[in-house]
Parts: sequence; structure tokens; C-alpha cells
Amino acid sequence: MIDIAAQKTALRARMIVQRDRLSDREWRSARICELVRSLPLFITARAIHCYIPIRSEVDTRPLIAAALAAGKAVAVPVVGSQQQLSHSWIKSLARDEWEPGRFGTLQPRSMIPAQPGEWSLTIVPLVAFDRELYRLGYGGGYYDRLLATAPTIAIGVAFTVQEVARLPREAHDRQLDLVVCEDGLRRRS
Repeated sequence: MIDIAAQKTALRARMIVQRDRLSDREWRSARICELVRSLPLFITARAIHCYIPIRSEVDTRPLIAAALAAGKAVAVPVVGSQQQLSHSWIKSLARDEWEPGRFGTLQPRSMIPAQPGEWSLTIVPLVAFDRELYRLGYGGGYYDRLLATAPTIAIGVAFTVQEVARLPREAHDRQLDLVVCEDGLRRRS
């Protein structure tokens, strides 16, 4: 029997190292944010959900700043002490409005609760993705659970080096609607 969890763990470790070694990450992140901002899905969205980057993830802060400047409501994920994902609306990216949270993430100092269904577009982090737009995250299942319950368009943002031919999959894994990389868009076939 194939141990999918072990395959995911090994692939996750390999892909994080590969992402960590990537040069020009700042330029690549800016290009990805520029491409997302040009999408009709983003332009017409009144409210979005977007992660705050950690480690070597695509830096989404320019995207969040653009959304706020355009008058869009922006919600961010917050991982609670019970390892539950909750969500908060934010008003700005000003440093004094943020504090350290779990797993090295930043979270708003003041929670303004947001509920799935209150935003139409979710920008999703990932460690790897495949040609069918399945994603591999850090293993907590937070986004799989969110996407299973939220009526939202899910856009993954990733560097090109994070693409693999096929990811190991389990029944709970969710496909994304679109993945945006610095070299262009990946759509479901």
C-alpha cells in the first residue's frame, strides 16, 4: 500500500528547500501580484481573502495593499490556539496593527471577525501544485477545509519552480480554480 502522507511529507520538504533557494524572489512576487491584480476576478471582487506570507512564500503584501487602496475589503487567516482557522478583516498593513501569531505568521492585533462566504476570492498559499491545480500545503489541512465550505474562487499563487507533474492526493484535497506564477497563469483543463 502506498503511504500518501509519507509521500506528501517528503515532497513538501523537497519543495520548500527548492523554493527557499529561488533567486529574485522579490521580483517574482511582484510579478505574480501584478498578474493577479490584472485578473477580472480580482478587479470585480468587492472582498477578498489573502494570506500574509511566511518564510519564502510569494509575498502578497503588495496585492493586499492594492486591494485596500482600491476600496476592497480584505480578510486574512488567523490560526487560533486550537489549531482552528478563523478570519479577520483588516484595515491596513501598518506595522503597529500586527502581532506575531502561530507558526511565525503575523495576525491583526484587533480581530474583526470575517466569515467564509463574505468574500468572493481567496488567494491561497502553497508549497507545490500540479497540472490539474491540486495544491500541497504545509499539512495542516486549513485551506482544504476552508475551500470545502466557502463559496469562493480559489487562486493559488506560486513560483514556477513549485509546479510538479502530479501530486499525491487524498479524498479531502481540493483543486484550485487558477494558479498564478511569475511566468503566467495555470488554468484547469
